Amino acid sequence: MAKEEEERDWEKFLKNVDEITTLVQELNSDDLSVRERAMDEAEKRLQLLEDQKEDECRTTLNKTMISSPQNVDDTTPDGFMEVVQKDARERAKRRKENKSLANALKEKGNEAFLKGDYRMAVQHYSEGLKKLKDMKVLYTNRAQAYIKLEEYEKALVDCDWALKCDENSTKAYFHMGKAHLALKNYSMSRQCYQKILEINPKLQTQVKDSLNKVDQREKAELQERLALQELESGKEAAVTTKNLLQALSKPDQIPLFYTGGMQLLTELMKDCTEQTLFRMHNGFSIINDNKVIKRCFVTEGKDEIEEVLCTAVLKLWQAVCNGNEENQRLLLTHSDMDVLLPFLLTSKVSSIQKHSLSLLLLLCQTQNGRILVLSHVDLTRLLQAFVAFVSISEEKEAQTAMQLLTDLALEERFKTWIQTNVRALLTLISILVKCENNENKDELFRETIYATLGLMMNLSLESLSITEVLAEKVSRRCVSLLNSEDGGILTRAAGVLSRVLSASVTAVEETVKAGVMKTMIKFLKAGGQTASRYAIKILALCTNVYYQAREEVSRLDKRFSLLIKLLEAEDEIIVGNAALCISNCVEVPGAASALLKSDIVKILLKLAGGDAKEASVQLNAGIALGKLCTAEPRHTIQLKELHGIEILNSTVKYIKKT
Repeated sequence: MAKEEEERDWEKFLKNVDEITTLVQELNSDDLSVRERAMDEAEKRLQLLEDQKEDECRTTLNKTMISSPQNVDDTTPDGFMEVVQKDARERAKRRKENKSLANALKEKGNEAFLKGDYRMAVQHYSEGLKKLKDMKVLYTNRAQAYIKLEEYEKALVDCDWALKCDENSTKAYFHMGKAHLALKNYSMSRQCYQKILEINPKLQTQVKDSLNKVDQREKAELQERLALQELESGKEAAVTTKNLLQALSKPDQIPLFYTGGMQLLTELMKDCTEQTLFRMHNGFSIINDNKVIKRCFVTEGKDEIEEVLCTAVLKLWQAVCNGNEENQRLLLTHSDMDVLLPFLLTSKVSSIQKHSLSLLLLLCQTQNGRILVLSHVDLTRLLQAFVAFVSISEEKEAQTAMQLLTDLALEERFKTWIQTNVRALLTLISILVKCENNENKDELFRETIYATLGLMMNLSLESLSITEVLAEKVSRRCVSLLNSEDGGILTRAAGVLSRVLSASVTAVEETVKAGVMKTMIKFLKAGGQTASRYAIKILALCTNVYYQAREEVSRLDKRFSLLIKLLEAEDEIIVGNAALCISNCVEVPGAASALLKSDIVKILLKLAGGDAKEASVQLNAGIALGKLCTAEPRHTIQLKELHGIEILNSTVKYIKKT
């Protein structure tokens, strides 16, 4: 029996030797995935040994501890496993140290990358990988640096290694897609971006933008092949385009020379072939980097010939970019264009103003064009330029400019920027000021005011961290516009006001003293869902923080007949704010008593116990009931008759907070 057990132990030992030998070989493998599996297996074996030792400790009754021999005999099964265990521990310790070093090198690489020193970044990432070969982020970061250095093949290799570390690395697929795009492997690039969408559908917007870039670049390459064929075949327009660009590349010519050349070029830009040849023969650099042409941009009415040259440039850009997305991209990414376009928009020369606006309108015809403008034009300067433009331009141009600004505001990128830029909001306010101060504002600037208010509403002002000072400035402008006879301006001014009042008690007090409560009551009597929403919200905000507002509403709406009517509206937002307004106003002496003969208790109880989707309906109705009964105890009798005490009890905690 003892011999059989000995043989079994020996067989078990040999099996362990085979498994451990294989494990050690795998730990030294060049394949990252094999090494990772081996590390997992080693950790499992270590844990198993620890568990076995704990079991031995629990079952040994006559010992208080187990001591390890100083000299381990690795020829025995236990000894051999002890050596493996020690080796695994040392490996784990070294890995921890190497990981710390690799992280430090990664941070150094990131710092170098941010400074634009991509070679140094690659060096740091490479040193980090020597410490830890399976650190995914080092591969993806180095791939990004290689892309900046235009070493796309190396970037692809790093992305492959990153995917061996993590097969679902969206960052690796993103850089791989960019590298394939640069190498004109359009199909492979698309596959990479589509793989990102499979892994994380929430990245749909980013993937869509990337796929659009692939389509545009592939389309641009096709255009260039066809244009080259036209040129090689000797097509007159193609050859003339090339020759004119060669002529315009001559430096230090008189302005009239360049003006004539560009006017001829503009006439040639009839189809995609000539537009494509323009960019293929460095047309943008020839025009944009010419010293004489650059000087004409800042003439500001001092030289009529240079003004004509500037206008000729703007007309040429329009002709070159019309319907050609690649040309639009090259124009906007050229140096200085980020500030040049806003600057030209505010030129003192009328023709330069108009053609600058026309160019911007052309660029913003498509979503891709709008994204290009928002990505490559200085938005602060652009917004300031629009303000200046609407104050010095004719009615039609001013309206067009505001419509363009409104269109840009539909893009999420613009909303995000302006919502984090208080100066931008102040700029919009200055547009309103300029419009209000104009003598002909009712006729000339109606559309501008209308568009500006609409833009401010689209920016979701309630989500902004608006300061009290800013809220006061906005509210004053809106209050002054409430005197307008234009219904559209009235409604939008009320809409903006309803979004900013909560940020400032001073703004509320000024609004009430300006007589806005009376105006909002008129809004509510006139009806209309949108106007009513804004009006009741303003009443609720003002009565919530300012006692004089409660008194005025109570005086203007005796027995709250209008507010009670709103409690039965289909719009739950109107209902919730009406209930809040009533709960505020019943604190005015005599207000609650005046409601004794009304159905107010029954209506509020129904709302408090109802199933409205807007939580504010039940909450505000419950609060109103509590305040009503507190102000006039006789309402409690009716409440008891309707078995409403239970509903009130559920809202007590909210009542205390108010």
